[in-house]
Amino acid sequence: MKPEKLYLTEAGLAKLTHDLREAGARVIAPVLATESSSNPVADYREIEDAGRIALGGPLPRLSLKEFFLPPTEALLSWRQVKGDISLDQPSGDYPRTVVVGAFPCDAAALPVLDKVMGWDYRDDPWFGRRKATTIISRACAVKDSSCFCPAVGLSPDSLKGADILLVPVDDSGNNHLVEVLTPAGEELVEAHRDVFESPPDEGKADELRKAALDRASENLDIEPGAIKSWLESNFEHDVWADIADRCHGCGACASVCPTCHCFDIIDEPEGIDRGTRRRNWDTCQASLFTLHGSGHNPRPEQSARYRQRVMHKFAIYPKRFEEILCTGCGRCSRACAAGMDLPEVLRTLDQLASSSEKQTEASSTGGVG
Repeated sequence: MKPEKLYLTEAGLAKLTHDLREAGARVIAPVLATESSSNPVADYREIEDAGRIALGGPLPRLSLKEFFLPPTEALLSWRQVKGDISLDQPSGDYPRTVVVGAFPCDAAALPVLDKVMGWDYRDDPWFGRRKATTIISRACAVKDSSCFCPAVGLSPDSLKGADILLVPVDDSGNNHLVEVLTPAGEELVEAHRDVFESPPDEGKADELRKAALDRASENLDIEPGAIKSWLESNFEHDVWADIADRCHGCGACASVCPTCHCFDIIDEPEGIDRGTRRRNWDTCQASLFTLHGSGHNPRPEQSARYRQRVMHKFAIYPKRFEEILCTGCGRCSRACAAGMDLPEVLRTLDQLASSSEKQTEASSTGGVG
């Protein structure tokens, strides 16, 4: 589908937000959680008016994942009356939701996770929320040196996962070129056609997009395919002990990551005759994650657990689903209390992959390289 281009002013966005809420939709957007000018902090939150939207502000601390896979969620409740057990499951009705100003790295994570959520079992809560949600993303100016979306096949203006893309056309960041990308985006535009205009011109849109791509590309230059091959052939490499030496196993990286999706399921008693089955976010970085009932733990050292995180994102998931389980948002590096930096780790692995490839070439040609 050829993207339709429209124009949305600051006043138009305010009216769109108002009209969406009047129509009964829940509107989610990045908002400032602190007013500090030196270190602003943002979160995705439900809003009542467009004045709270922090367009062009900091990357929210948590991704959009929490609105599709909540940190904790009731799957069913049960009650026992003598020998009978009754089950009560959630209705499966999810509120109409529109995300305004999503970062492209967060929007792109959703179709990546669709594959595992619909793999051997269809996760109805996930897909129910996905179907009820329209994503309006906004081209990113790149936050800092931790951003590396081009290195994983994306860009600061990636269309992946978005129904509509907003691209700033001037330095104010309040007026946007609008690209309609999907039938869901078309439906939203048609329902609120009065807030959109024909673009007078595209202003500095192309210039701003290119500048952001250049900045992000400079942050990290790797070959993911080569890293995948190296990972698959070097499971027991000594480098893991060195890389993971600082890791605390706290799981902060998984909590802020838009693509980490591990959870556990537990039954919580709420009396002698009733309880609730819940799923809760979990992480492969925790020592209890793989602890067996027998006491055996197949990943007893933190180096093995950190290796699993990197392997899953850059080798296991790509092999199974042909998707890198990372969108280059850089949250894990910013959140790590030990200062572990994923771009730094990937550079190390890329260098090892390159050296290994050169050695293989030298051996095949009889050289000493």
